[in-house]
Amino acid sequence: MKPAKLAGGALILLAAIQLIPYGRDHKNPPRTGEPQWNSPKTRELFFRACKDCHSNETVWPWYSSVAPASWLTQIDVSIGRKKLNVSEWGRPEKNEGDKAAKEVREGKMPPFIYLPAHPEAKLNPEEKTELDKGLVATFGEKKETSKE
Repeated sequence: MKPAKLAGGALILLAAIQLIPYGRDHKNPPRTGEPQWNSPKTRELFFRACKDCHSNETVWPWYSSVAPASWLTQIDVSIGRKKLNVSEWGRPEKNEGDKAAKEVREGKMPPFIYLPAHPEAKLNPEEKTELDKGLVATFGEKKETSKE
């Protein structure tokens, strides 16, 4: 197949998937609670690096209105809010805070794919250590049990 036909087909497909409405409802639910942060610095670092997926204060970037990026963004935010949502603190099914420090410590959060479009979320080593300690102080930490 010729490159021009492939490009034309890709453009038609990209235009067609814009008709699928999923991922474009950018209404943030209301805040109903917030954890008792151990310090203002922990809160500041969390909101800088984590709030878009783990709160009801998501800032929806322009690409979150264009499929298929809108689909991926919506899925990430939905999963993030389900696991830990600091805007709905007090709802046990939404608060896996005891795992948050480990995720930061292991470099799993914020995810590497998020950082190019959100450079403000990149934490230097000192900030990462400070956030890790602050999350443990705020949420506690679930200890791994060894299976012998």
